[in-house]
Amino acid sequence: MSEPCDLDAVTARRLIGEKKLSATELLESCLARIDAVDPAVNAMVARDDERARATAKAADAATMRGDDLPALHGLPIGIKDLEDVAGLRTTYGSPLFADHVPTQDQGIVAAVRKAGAVIVGKTNTPEWGAGANTRNAVYGVTGNPFDPSRSAAGSSGGSGVVLATNMVPIATGSDTGGSLRNPAAFNGIVGFRPSPGVVPSDKRPLGWNPLSVLGPMARTVPDLCLLLSTMVGDDAVDPLATTIHGRQVRRAEDFARPDHCDLASLKVAITPDFGFAPTEKHIREVFADKVGRFSKVFGRAGEASPNCAGTDESFEVLRAVSFLASHHDRATRTPDKVGPNVRANVEEGLRYSALDVTRALKQQTVLYHEWQRFFETYDVILSPAMTLSPRPWSELYPAEIDGKPTRTYFHWLAMAYAVTIVGHPAISLPVGLDRSGMPFGLQIVGPRGGDAKVLAVAAALESLLAGDPLTARPVPDIARLKAAPRLADSPNFLGFD
Repeated sequence: MSEPCDLDAVTARRLIGEKKLSATELLESCLARIDAVDPAVNAMVARDDERARATAKAADAATMRGDDLPALHGLPIGIKDLEDVAGLRTTYGSPLFADHVPTQDQGIVAAVRKAGAVIVGKTNTPEWGAGANTRNAVYGVTGNPFDPSRSAAGSSGGSGVVLATNMVPIATGSDTGGSLRNPAAFNGIVGFRPSPGVVPSDKRPLGWNPLSVLGPMARTVPDLCLLLSTMVGDDAVDPLATTIHGRQVRRAEDFARPDHCDLASLKVAITPDFGFAPTEKHIREVFADKVGRFSKVFGRAGEASPNCAGTDESFEVLRAVSFLASHHDRATRTPDKVGPNVRANVEEGLRYSALDVTRALKQQTVLYHEWQRFFETYDVILSPAMTLSPRPWSELYPAEIDGKPTRTYFHWLAMAYAVTIVGHPAISLPVGLDRSGMPFGLQIVGPRGGDAKVLAVAAALESLLAGDPLTARPVPDIARLKAAPRLADSPNFLGFD
C-alpha cells in the first residue's frame, strides 16, 4: 500500500485543500521515508524537523479555518544546499561554511515559503555546485537510488535523489552546465532549466551573465509546473528579469499547469550529440531505441542539429570567468579548504586574457544566432540529457568516454551546456531505463523564450510514454534501499575526491 509521501504534489495539494489529507500527515510520512531511506543515499543532509512540524501544524489550522490557501500549501520541499534558508545550516558543500546559518532566506526560498511550502531540509550538492558528481568534504557523497555505488550526478544531486525516493514531492535546484537536468536524468525525475530571468536570482555575482539559473525539480511535469509558478517573477533584483514598466510579464498563472500540446503539429529535430558532445555509444543506441518508439506521433521528425561549432571553447572561458567572480578570493587565500574542481576553474580563469573573454562572448553571440535560424524550421529539439550512463561516484569525473579522453572535468556535460550557452529553455524527462538498468533522461529543448512550449511538449510526452513500461518513469526499489548499508560507511565517503 502506498503512503502519503508517495503521492504526487498536485494530488497531495488537492487532498489537503479538500481536507482529506493533513499537512501534518504528509510531513510525517515524508520524515519517516527520510529516516528509512536516506542512510543508503545521503541526500537530505540538514533537516529542520521541529520547524517543519510547526509549519505543517499552522497549515492545518489555516485549512480548518477555511483560509485562502496558497499554491504549495502544506507541501514538503527540499532546498538545495546552495540556497540560503534563514535559521538552517547552509554550507554550499564547503568546509569554509560548515557551520554557516543564514539569517535571511534567499529569494527563491522566500517565494516557496510564501506559497505555503513546508521546508523539510537541505539537499546535498558538490562544493559550490562545481561538477556533476554530488560529493563534498562537509556531508560526503550522495548515491544514486537505483544503485548507491553510482553517481547521482549534480550539482542538484541531492534534490534529484530525495524526489526519486519520495522523501519530498518537490525540490529546488539550479543549473549552469546542466545541474538541474543532469540529476534529473540520472535519478529518473524531471528537472527544468528556465530561460534566464524567468526565475529571479538575487545571488548571481555577474548579474548579466545568463549561464546560471534557478529552477524547479519534481517527479512529474504537472508537479514541476506547480512549483515553477511560485518561483517566476519580474523582481528587479535580477537584471535578466527584463520587463515592461507598469506591466507584469511573468505571471504565476501562465506556468501553474502545462498547456495542451498537439504532438502531431510539431516539427522535431532529433540529435544524439548536437554534432560535438562526446556521447557514449551505449547512450546513442538507447536514445535511438527510445525515440524510435514514439517519433511517429510528431508531424515531422528527423535528425538535425543547430551549428554548435565553438561551444566547448566559449563555455569553458565564460564558465571560468564566473568562477573567478565567485571564488577567486577563496581559492587564493584558503586553497587547502577549496576542492579540486573549484581550484581548477579559478586557475583556468586566471590564464585567460581580456581578448580570450571577448572571443568567447563573440562566439556565444554567433551560436545564439545559429540557434535562432535553426528554430525558424523546428519547434523543439530532442536529445539525450546526458552523454553517458551513471558511473561509480568514486570517479570524480569521467576522464574518458568510449576510450577517448574528455577535454575538461565537465566536458561530459556538453549535451547540457550546448543549451546553456545560448540561453534556451530545456527539460530532462525520464524515459525508462538504459541497458545498465539505470534511468535514462530525454532532453527537450525549446525556442528562445519557449518555456511554456517546452513544458507543454514534456507533459504530452510524459502522458504518452507512461503507458509503456519501457518508457515510463522508473521507480527505485524502496525496500532494497531500506535494507541497504549506510553509505557513510563506504571508503572515501567524505571528501572532495
